Amino acid sequence: MKLLAPNLFQISDLLPNAINMFLIEDSAGDVLIDAGTRWARRKLLRLLAGRRLSLIALTHVHPDHQGAAAALCEQFACPLACHAADRPAMEGREPMQPRTPFIRFSSRCFAGPPHAVSRELREGDEVGGFRVIESPGHTPGHLIFFRESDRVAIVGDVLNNMNVLTTITGLHQPPAIFTWNPDENRRSIRKLVALRPELVCFGHGPLLRDPEKLARFANGLA
Repeated sequence: MKLLAPNLFQISDLLPNAINMFLIEDSAGDVLIDAGTRWARRKLLRLLAGRRLSLIALTHVHPDHQGAAAALCEQFACPLACHAADRPAMEGREPMQPRTPFIRFSSRCFAGPPHAVSRELREGDEVGGFRVIESPGHTPGHLIFFRESDRVAIVGDVLNNMNVLTTITGLHQPPAIFTWNPDENRRSIRKLVALRPELVCFGHGPLLRDPEKLARFANGLA
């Protein structure tokens, strides 16, 4: 685990920065933001052994973010949280969005089993000292987690800071083939920029400490 900011750690699966999860240390119990693919289960169980995990919260329900969630919830007897719009997919009542062959294929390879969602997150809720920001587009219920005190944002896949094919670092919109509504996602990117985050933590790619670079990227979007 890599310390990024006070009480915030990054956990990467596969290659460094390729699939990121984030652990928030909190006096009420630690919170894990995202749970990688199902193949991350053993690594996460090892890294989190001995901790008191109070919640697993998802930025969104895609195979590379919910994969180990069910196993961790069972191991730590902790609840699972996501936005109401992504809840049916997490519980296996509806397919993940968008309903494309690419999502179906990645689900077969990387997704974990369905699991009941105990807490629906919405705009303004608090999780481990971070405020919940609704940021739909990549999925209907995508979320950002933002901490006002030091302006840290955990942004899931609203943006990637790497090319997901080459792994070369750089800001990119998430691939359209994995995105439910690209226009809505661009509005969420601008919502993120308006927060003026000093540290941006991505689901894919290294962190970014350059608000001006983020703003320039958003201003260049169609």
